[in-house]
Amino acid sequence: MSAFSPNEMMTIAASRALKNDDVCFVGIGAPSAACNVARLTHAPDITLIYESGTIGTAPDVLPLSIGDGELCETAITTVSVPEMFRHWLQGGRISIGFLGAAQIDRFGNINTTVIGNYDHPKTRLPGGGGAPEIATSSREVYITMTQSKRGMVDKIDFYTSFGHGEGGDHRQRLGIGTKGPTLLITDLAIWRPDPDTKEFTVVSLHPGVRRAQVQETCGWTVKFADDIQVTPEPTALELKTLRDLKARTEAAHKGAAGAI
Repeated sequence: MSAFSPNEMMTIAASRALKNDDVCFVGIGAPSAACNVARLTHAPDITLIYESGTIGTAPDVLPLSIGDGELCETAITTVSVPEMFRHWLQGGRISIGFLGAAQIDRFGNINTTVIGNYDHPKTRLPGGGGAPEIATSSREVYITMTQSKRGMVDKIDFYTSFGHGEGGDHRQRLGIGTKGPTLLITDLAIWRPDPDTKEFTVVSLHPGVRRAQVQETCGWTVKFADDIQVTPEPTALELKTLRDLKARTEAAHKGAAGAI
């Protein structure tokens, strides 16, 4: 077995969570890589949907943005953005919303808007886009991100995408009927929310990762499951699929840059 990086382990672990019959609303970046590895391995019939209105897309390379022509060219069909959100997303047709985060708290609330004070931020982030609607209208939400104390914080600076709020039944009290975040995959571990408190709990450590590493890169006191598992290593097929996808993407984007 070839050596693998923490980011490769994260992407492959995330891809394994997806099923063949899922209809997945895909975020750009790490979520897109995970979803396409799933499509190219164990879930060939998964329906991938991107915010620009592309349905059933099967990109040969990872898109730079939701407006990347690769998505429309390989989609079964493309609909208008209002139709995408009103009919597909808010109509309850999306089984998994797959999101990334700049900041996240223990209850899966996501910030992709600003770091610091909103009116005078230290950093202005890309914003929410469709993520707030994805977080509330998808039947459940998966999140992937690299662990750091800067990203996994006790209190996020801005609520872009609502997770479990203050925990417990907060979503239900607000009239949100979907499950919300049910899975967090980082470069060190797999996390799932506690059934009652909804606080994310480590259920699996990636190979070679120690509990102390998880705590050192997290801004709150981490809870670990009693029966904690070890994430299975990537298979040769999973690694080759991911690396080939990344290589094709890098070559295509270098070509595009050279043509400008």
